[in-house]
Amino acid sequence: MKIVLAEKVSPATLAILQKEPGWNCITADKITDLHAELADADALIVRSAVQADAALLAAAPKLRIIGRAGVGVDNIDAPEATRRGIVVMNTPGANAVAVAEFTLGLMIAMCRDIPRANATMHAGKWDKKSLQGSELRGKTLGIVGCGRIGLEVARRANAFGMTVIGYDPFIAPVIARENSITLVPIDEIFSSSDFISLHVGLTPQTEGLINKTSLALMKKGVRIINCARGELIVDEALAEAVKSGHVAGAALDVFRHEPLHKSPAPSPYIGLDNVLLSPHIAGSTDEAQEAIGIQLANQVRDFLKLGVVQNAVNVASLSEEEYAELSPYIEMADRLGQLLGHATGTGTANASLGQVEGISLTYNGRLAQLKTDLLRNAAIAGILHGADGVNRINASAAAADRGIRVQEDKREHVPGGTGATLQLTIHWARKSASGSDRGEWTGLATVLHGSSPRLLSYDGIDIEAELAGTLIIIRNQDVPGVIGRIGTLLGEAKLNIASFALGRRRASATTATPPDAPQALAVIQLDRLKTQSALDAAVADLRRVPAITSVRVVDLQLL
Repeated sequence: MKIVLAEKVSPATLAILQKEPGWNCITADKITDLHAELADADALIVRSAVQADAALLAAAPKLRIIGRAGVGVDNIDAPEATRRGIVVMNTPGANAVAVAEFTLGLMIAMCRDIPRANATMHAGKWDKKSLQGSELRGKTLGIVGCGRIGLEVARRANAFGMTVIGYDPFIAPVIARENSITLVPIDEIFSSSDFISLHVGLTPQTEGLINKTSLALMKKGVRIINCARGELIVDEALAEAVKSGHVAGAALDVFRHEPLHKSPAPSPYIGLDNVLLSPHIAGSTDEAQEAIGIQLANQVRDFLKLGVVQNAVNVASLSEEEYAELSPYIEMADRLGQLLGHATGTGTANASLGQVEGISLTYNGRLAQLKTDLLRNAAIAGILHGADGVNRINASAAAADRGIRVQEDKREHVPGGTGATLQLTIHWARKSASGSDRGEWTGLATVLHGSSPRLLSYDGIDIEAELAGTLIIIRNQDVPGVIGRIGTLLGEAKLNIASFALGRRRASATTATPPDAPQALAVIQLDRLKTQSALDAAVADLRRVPAITSVRVVDLQLL
């Protein structure tokens, strides 16, 4: 084996690989021509500087794996690697402890005003009276995002005697209970927390999560910590809340523009004494960097020796013919997962139906004869769309980490209908006044015309609708006038309908009167939106129509 370490790594990383007999490890200091070194290389290890683009990969015909020491893979052309059968791996979670410790450190620093205490002492002042602080003990910490880092934060907060509440629709209740986290809706995080710590990835649902509206829900004196992504916060809104005294303090390690001097406008946080700023260093410790290197070396070794794939960020290796046949169904599975994820609340800011407990997949017809691991992972990734670090390769592991059961079934011979369909079911649970409720959402989909993902059934109602773009999902009583009212309201909002699909659940002979009219379903695809406000207003109007029982907007992301 030949392993090219194109950038400097820790000595422990190199030691693990060099222990393998017959392995030739080429380190960065020995490389004069990277393209030439890759001509017969089996593995490439990079950090963030080397650009593993299509040109570089073309120079590596034998390459089987690219290992990224870190989380971000922006410098790696994953689609090109996939087409060439190269597995791309990263090392998520290796710095979780470092980030968690830093988070708690920021909380303590805010409570005890440590930065000002240090500054006044260096200025020759003994300003003890003005530095009386507060304790973490007895305070409520709201964690948004209970993945690896969020759980590590919770464990440490529990040791400080804090009450920990969390919002994460992707984590099973049992995992939360084991870590003494009480799962609550996002609005309760905002209204009940003394500290709010963000540990979610950046998605359309989480961008601008901390904004003027959410800040208004928070109790006076709340403190906010962000070691995740700068885009989660509307900076101007937070700065104004700090200035007004509504927010007692903030500690920010990440920013929308990094470094801060690259921002188009001066940062609104500069000069605010009760806002702690650090240059994205939460995960930067000697131990974390060592852990990342060791984790990556073990992953690369296990793949080359055993074929074990861990923390891959691209699709699995397929022949060109296999990938060509499967790729449209992979996209279909992802979009169906997103659609059902929205139904349970996992793709929105409010998981109204509670937590995902299980996922069932049934592959019918031709799909049952193909390699379905990629379809399964694409569907799970769609359901968990927005969970930090979840992708189409590590989705099954991410589901397992969250305590979500996944069940698969294959049916090669199905009577009638299309030749290749995927039935996807999400099993959910929630607490209620009477105890606990359980339910499920089910969808059936296929691919038409070689590339068009189509919904064939939704929650037991047959329908035919394209799984693409911005969709409005409407449930209503099957009575006259509803369709016309929908069209009128959307037209008045200047929202153009691209397609309008209808379906209904047939009523029994004893429930045919209007009060018990059968349920109908409409899936409306809109043309590209000009303004979000027009859609929001139209949805509010639709919800006021007496015969309409529910309205949801689903924006299917093209991945």
